[in-house]
Amino acid sequence: MKKILRALISVSDKTNIIELASLLKKYNVEIISTGGTAKLFIEHSIPVIQVSDYTGHPEILDGRVKTLHPRIHGGILGKRNDINHTETMKKNNINEIDLVIVNLYPFQSTIAREDCTLDLAIENIDIGGPTMIRAAAKNYNSVAVLTDPNDYDKFSKEFIRENGSVSSEYKFKLAKKAFMHTALYDSAISNYLTGLNQEDEELPAQLIQVMNKNLDMRYGENPHQTAAFYKEPNIVKGSLSNFIQVQGKALSFNNLNDADTAWECVKNFSEPSCVIVKHANPCGVCSANNNLLAYQGAFATDPTSSFGGIISFNKKLDEKTAELIIKQFSEVIIAPDYSKEALSVFSKKTNIRVLKVPLFENNNQLDFKKIGGGWLVQNLDKHQLNINECKVVTKLKPTPEELIEMKFAWQVAQYVKSNAIIFTKNNKTIAIGAGQMSRIDSTIIATIKAKNAGLSLSDSVVASDAFFPFRDGIDLLAKYGAKCVIQPGGSIKDDEVVKAANEHKLVMLFTNIRHFKH
Repeated sequence: MKKILRALISVSDKTNIIELASLLKKYNVEIISTGGTAKLFIEHSIPVIQVSDYTGHPEILDGRVKTLHPRIHGGILGKRNDINHTETMKKNNINEIDLVIVNLYPFQSTIAREDCTLDLAIENIDIGGPTMIRAAAKNYNSVAVLTDPNDYDKFSKEFIRENGSVSSEYKFKLAKKAFMHTALYDSAISNYLTGLNQEDEELPAQLIQVMNKNLDMRYGENPHQTAAFYKEPNIVKGSLSNFIQVQGKALSFNNLNDADTAWECVKNFSEPSCVIVKHANPCGVCSANNNLLAYQGAFATDPTSSFGGIISFNKKLDEKTAELIIKQFSEVIIAPDYSKEALSVFSKKTNIRVLKVPLFENNNQLDFKKIGGGWLVQNLDKHQLNINECKVVTKLKPTPEELIEMKFAWQVAQYVKSNAIIFTKNNKTIAIGAGQMSRIDSTIIATIKAKNAGLSLSDSVVASDAFFPFRDGIDLLAKYGAKCVIQPGGSIKDDEVVKAANEHKLVMLFTNIRHFKH
């Protein structure tokens, strides 16, 4: 194996670069470097040749052009076993570069900043760095390329073991990682730019989804399935992927799948709220004056289904609520923050998974659903209902209090699998029917659950995620005590449905928008 004689180093992330450069110095490797990195080496008495001195050309255009030069790229790309290449390199005074250590401008962290502007993002798009990385990876037979400081230790061990060289097999592994590195970087830029003003544009003609493995799961939905959790390069602040696990067992595939529904639903409310989810469906939702009342109301909806559920809050979690929660069996707790006392309470139940997630809105995101050989892609369902713009279609008109309750019921329906029927009272769910093939079946299941929980449906408000195709659904709701119904409308039988509501002296609102969730 040919020894590494010359290295080009240009890094934004300077973690452990001094240690690696010191090792190269010990083996008499010539180091070429750009401004900031070269300055750091000089401060640590590591011999270095500035790129501008090496190329005979200064950095120009505020540093936009540094390494884009034949002496750099010829030295990286030249085939060592091709006589035409070697003669051309000799004729043009191009030396071989055997090692490229480069990581890129911090584009991802830049666009995550609150004060990030488009101009600032553009200036943090690296040009020379990806070009050098790709060149070195393309010529992996002769050039080793390092893009991740976490690889420095393994590289150093091989470099020492091979007395200043590294194997072809190892170079190939590094090359594969290098191309993934630039692919992630380019996808982050593309997705950021594509996401700007997305609400005013059609869906893009192409989509790039490159993700980083974050966690290996014990298994998938079932023990015979392997699974892992991958993160997108640019994580939207309000999304579940920003979670910090404060304590508890390792998260499972189903934990995260259910937690996403719980978190997205609870963020939808401004008052202190609690959402309990089981098998990707809310089984209890309540908004109240504080977390304790919200939890009690959500749990009371369906204590049986809440066993082993995912519990989410949209406010900082307190000690009293935590003390009540640990009396029940729960898989995961989610909140934007926790008091020290609450965390102390949870620490007594070491298996409970406690997640902390920043509370922000998810803007300009796309929703993906995998099908065989492709993806279904849509904008997220983030519609915010203005209850005062809904159409009152019955003779009986709603009171201000009933409008508030109907809005609450509608917000819950948005996160329940279709067909969804939600009974609520006092900003609290009292029965939820989810995921049935007919709206009648969902209604019947909801009433059974209410009976099992000892809850009365008298004078309740009902939300339906889609229209009632026939009047039988309204007849059934009236039979069980509903007084108000909020639904999209739009059925060819709307007249019959409204007539039934009037006969039963119900209030009915049409939203003119539906919330299917499959």
